[in-house]
Amino acid sequence: MNKEQRIKSNYLGKINVFEKQNIFVFSLLSFLFCLNSCEVYNFTGNSLNHDEKTIQIKNFPNNAALVNANLSQEFSIALQNRFLQRSGLKGTTENPDVLIEGEITDYSISPTTISTPVTTDGGNIQAAQNKLTITVKVHYENSKFPEASFDRTYSDEAVFSSDLDINAIETSQVKLVNERIINKIFNDIVANW
Repeated sequence: MNKEQRIKSNYLGKINVFEKQNIFVFSLLSFLFCLNSCEVYNFTGNSLNHDEKTIQIKNFPNNAALVNANLSQEFSIALQNRFLQRSGLKGTTENPDVLIEGEITDYSISPTTISTPVTTDGGNIQAAQNKLTITVKVHYENSKFPEASFDRTYSDEAVFSSDLDINAIETSQVKLVNERIINKIFNDIVANW
């Protein structure tokens, strides 16, 4: 390689290094600019206001006429887990920014579809499907933004075959209905942030 080729090669190498440094600096500045925003976003798609830092979710007592012994504890824990895992708020028992409390007001299992078996002796009327319904009253209080606070009632249900033993499937059906109600509560509260 002659002297002229070495100078040209050395010059082109310096240009490539300079271009790489510019690209790196531009990328770094773009990234830092993107981080500087008005709201915090998390991977669940929820945006939170910077002012809310803590949450308290009180136990939801079961005040329904028909009592499921585990419902109060299962619902309360599942609701707490949802907010602590997906909202970025820290749990507290003193002076929370967000307070959620309430009660379970209805827990019922009722027939939804009636079937009559065809028999020569008249047969008995039987339910073909049963419906499990859970209703929850919720009081949501936001100390940072009181106008966002509300009191609402949430209800959902699960339908299952009457041929199934209720004792065998009750736990899974309760979990399903709880999950649906908790989704509604979470979405309504997070939508206010």
